[in-house]
Amino acid sequence: MRRNQRRVLAGAIALAAAVGLTACGGSNADSGSESGQIELTIGTFTEFGYEDLLPAYEKTHPNIKITHHKTGQGGPYHQQLLTKLAANSGLEDVVAIEEGHLPDVIDKPQLFNNLADIGPKDVKPDRWLDWKYQAGTAKDGTWIGYGTDIGPLAMCYRTDLLAAAGLPTDEASVKAMLESWDTYFAAGAKYVQATGKPWFDSTSQIFNAMQNQLDTGYIGKDDKLAIESNKDIKRNWDKVTAAGNSGQTAKLVAFSPEWNNGFKQGAFATKTCPSWMLGVVKEQAGPDNAGKWAVTDAFPGGGGNWGGSYLAVPKQSKHPKEAAALAAWLTAPEQQIKAFEKTGNFPSQVDALTAPELLNSTNPYFGDVKVGTLFAAQAEKVGKAQYKGPGDGKIQENATSPALQAVEQGKSPEEGWQQAVDAAKKIVK
Repeated sequence: MRRNQRRVLAGAIALAAAVGLTACGGSNADSGSESGQIELTIGTFTEFGYEDLLPAYEKTHPNIKITHHKTGQGGPYHQQLLTKLAANSGLEDVVAIEEGHLPDVIDKPQLFNNLADIGPKDVKPDRWLDWKYQAGTAKDGTWIGYGTDIGPLAMCYRTDLLAAAGLPTDEASVKAMLESWDTYFAAGAKYVQATGKPWFDSTSQIFNAMQNQLDTGYIGKDDKLAIESNKDIKRNWDKVTAAGNSGQTAKLVAFSPEWNNGFKQGAFATKTCPSWMLGVVKEQAGPDNAGKWAVTDAFPGGGGNWGGSYLAVPKQSKHPKEAAALAAWLTAPEQQIKAFEKTGNFPSQVDALTAPELLNSTNPYFGDVKVGTLFAAQAEKVGKAQYKGPGDGKIQENATSPALQAVEQGKSPEEGWQQAVDAAKKIVK
């Protein structure tokens, strides 16, 4: 989703058999209990901040009993989600879907209820940032998911390491260094020359941020593989591998023990930071590095989004309207603010982004910067939703990231590119 490790989905899961499946029913008469109480289930992964919210909802809705199925890691969760969709059984009434895995279900709208039909009538698309709403809507217009959090991009950096390298640390100079990817890599070259140490953690982390800035992902709007036809992808590949081969990458696999330890040891000076990454930096860098990390509302190429999820109601739900009402409440501005305060999940609702509780929130670890104001501004820089077709997330996990790691371990950039292309072709046939 964002804060959690991205895990490789084990193999391709066939959903074709599920395409023609019909709904399992939506009668509210089936209460699910002898007392007449409606029993709802919700499935999430990692931290959504719902532990206190769900009991609060039950308290104001005495006819509703909620069972929360929470999985620790996003990869296994989504693998199980796809398996249950294919089998047309076992799904919760409300399911969370991470934006990286959304392409694997967005082309199967017949498996989900249209929230425009079953959701509360006062819940309109304009509650959300337009790009967030658009990303949760299928091509046929089916509104599949209510948006939860988002991951607007900023850049984190070690002020002490930049200063030791003779690079400026004042806000104006840092923003100048981050004006474009060219200026970012140019600053990295100076840092490596001065220190002999890496500028960033891994080429795959940088490349993923660059990729998320494009209008379309690895799949074109015709749902055909675009890794070769979209020249911007190869252009980004060439830039990041050139920087990596010049010593700018620390060659650390994200969320590995070595990567975690790298924060403590100052193994790299800069880090791509979607909003949820601040918690990761603080946890891994530890108290000894408090005040050394800073974050700025600047990002090469202007901005972008990396992470975030949706709440959807499968056709399998026996209580679709009640499930949609719960999902709408959980994603309302008030609850998004509470989730942000609990876990740092950044809101996607327009009203939440202007709430004083959000805008005035600060982060002492990063020098008391107003993180709410900073990331709200970054969210507004995202012009439209990137189109990600079926298989997009799998290409990132199983094709480009492993190929970039192979380049870091000695393959030439062209050999790595061919490895990525070949792997992508196997994923999208």
